[in-house]
Amino acid sequence: MTIKKHVKAGGGVDFQMEGPELTRALVLHVERKTRGVGNSFDRDAQSKLDEAIGLAEAIDLEIAETLIAPLVAPKPGTYLGTGKVAEIGKLVEASECELVVVNAQLSPVQQRNLETAWNAKVLDRTGLILEIFGRRATTKEGILQVELAHLHYQKSRLVRSWTHLERQRGGFGFLGGPGESQLEMDRRLIQERISKIEGELETVVKTRDLHRKGRERIPYPIVALVGYTNAGKSTLFNKLTDANVLAKDLLFATLDPTMRNITLPSGRKIILSDTVGFISELPTTLIASFRATLEEVLAADVILHVRDVNHAETEAQSHDVSLVLEELGIDEQRRSLIIEVWNKSDLLDEQERSNREAQAARRTDVALVSSLTGAGIDQLLEKVEQRLAKTSVIYDITLDPSDGKGMAWLHQRGEVLDRTSFEDGRTQLSVRLDADTAGQAEAKYGKAMKQKKG
Repeated sequence: MTIKKHVKAGGGVDFQMEGPELTRALVLHVERKTRGVGNSFDRDAQSKLDEAIGLAEAIDLEIAETLIAPLVAPKPGTYLGTGKVAEIGKLVEASECELVVVNAQLSPVQQRNLETAWNAKVLDRTGLILEIFGRRATTKEGILQVELAHLHYQKSRLVRSWTHLERQRGGFGFLGGPGESQLEMDRRLIQERISKIEGELETVVKTRDLHRKGRERIPYPIVALVGYTNAGKSTLFNKLTDANVLAKDLLFATLDPTMRNITLPSGRKIILSDTVGFISELPTTLIASFRATLEEVLAADVILHVRDVNHAETEAQSHDVSLVLEELGIDEQRRSLIIEVWNKSDLLDEQERSNREAQAARRTDVALVSSLTGAGIDQLLEKVEQRLAKTSVIYDITLDPSDGKGMAWLHQRGEVLDRTSFEDGRTQLSVRLDADTAGQAEAKYGKAMKQKKG
């Protein structure tokens, strides 16, 4: 699709989606120059620009020009200085770009003023990520979550400096608009829609809670995959589950969460959950909107943090994921559940792979793998088993013939691994129990319950 600009009688510019052509875009990364020493997780400006280009390509934009603009202090009206705004305006005109992607967070006034100065549509980092999410969501829950984030963003974009009947940004995409409407009516309609979606999502949360309780009755541990977008989570998920979740070399290739049952080498069954990828400066509106989905991570017994160790910014990406996990409520105690999966080992040169293998061998919370070739998958599953073993123990429990309720209770609360029937009618169950359930079982069965050796 392409954006057509129409100059209106009042001098304003109207943007509309027309035709099958690709939209020509200029991708601009604004590099803030801060005084003092940066932290160890600061990224290189070029890598930030490359990531912004990747985000733009994820919505099929034709990248005509790219630029890094240094900035000491943002200007209230245009974010960039007057000279830089004029320079970029000439570049936009010369390259015939219809859209400028600014890799920064812009205020509504700054966005509007830049659009006027450049005579082109302007999309900031938040709007760009929301645009991607709007295209990726496929489930009803995902669509609702994305729409909610879009509406909160749109509501902040409605400013009084627009004329009475100016076209507002709207719909689920920011490259078009819903038509002409009054500012206050827009605000009211958006708020009404927000309230309606929040009500629908409350129902989704209740349903998800019921599903969680249902899984608690099926005593399979949950192992959740998290990681920076494009770290290879979905490829690893497919390798472990033989699923066909979309896995591409593309930022945010998958959005909706997926869960599958898999069996570990020991025979123990687990539920593997794939979640949305994280990214630096993930908009807070998205974290809030997707909290119901990401809460699956909070319920996990083991968290697999998938990292692209071949990426030049792997440490900074890991730090960004940690920040999002903290915001979700993963405290220090639950951090002990995390296993780092150093993925894409097949892309490392021989020396680097040897170094990474030595590092992983010295740590119980790291596995070096290639989700593409399958290398290291066995070691990863072994580490998952070891981590789960710390939170559960196998017991032999002998039941009387009349204890049908006890039999049902153990099947409901534990994972029954084996069953032996004796001539006197008694039954012995070999059951895996977590610490809380084991305490309840000890109070219930006493001497009839013994911890299994080995």
